[in-house]
Amino acid sequence: MTAAHATDYTWFEQRYPVLGEAYCLTQVQGIAADELLRRFDALPGREVTGLDAVVEAWETFDDGEDEEAEALLDDGDDRLLVAVTALDGWALAVEPYGYLGSLHELVPRLADGSGLVSHFRNVNAVDSFHWWEHGGSRLHFEPLFADQRHGSDAEAPGIPELLTACGFDLGGERNRLHTEAAFALAERLTDVRLDEERLEAATFRLGYAPQP
Repeated sequence: MTAAHATDYTWFEQRYPVLGEAYCLTQVQGIAADELLRRFDALPGREVTGLDAVVEAWETFDDGEDEEAEALLDDGDDRLLVAVTALDGWALAVEPYGYLGSLHELVPRLADGSGLVSHFRNVNAVDSFHWWEHGGSRLHFEPLFADQRHGSDAEAPGIPELLTACGFDLGGERNRLHTEAAFALAERLTDVRLDEERLEAATFRLGYAPQP
């Protein structure tokens, strides 16, 4: 397990301001990126290189100017853009302004037979963190309220210390680095470090997933 801390991820919002406002990141262990896209029930699209290109593709899609999406989707087909890649034995899905990987009804399907870590926030600072293994939730909480937790390991020995080491405040105070602490916790649970160089070198497959 790495020693990641919230302060290791203060760069993310500065580097990717769109994602800093609203995002969902989902990591599933031991499956291919295309398999994760399939679990989202997403229609596969083109490949792009780098997270900047993913954000640009989302902006084009959100503006209704994505010709590929128009060709793939039926009129009135309400879908969200999901981009997937593989890093260190985990499939990673990035959803700019998305939320699918945070949904209780979808997480079991995404995690089927695997381990899953996902974290999400929206423009209103509503957020969530999921850690799922062996067919069940080990830990689920809102990073803004890390003192209120659910799951089989919510109060397990070592969990409060782990969260504190990541930069969460468990005393009921509102921590301004709660989103960055979610990134740090995800790194500790997956041993996958995200940095600008890796994210910009990665090849992402775009997909178009149905809204529930």
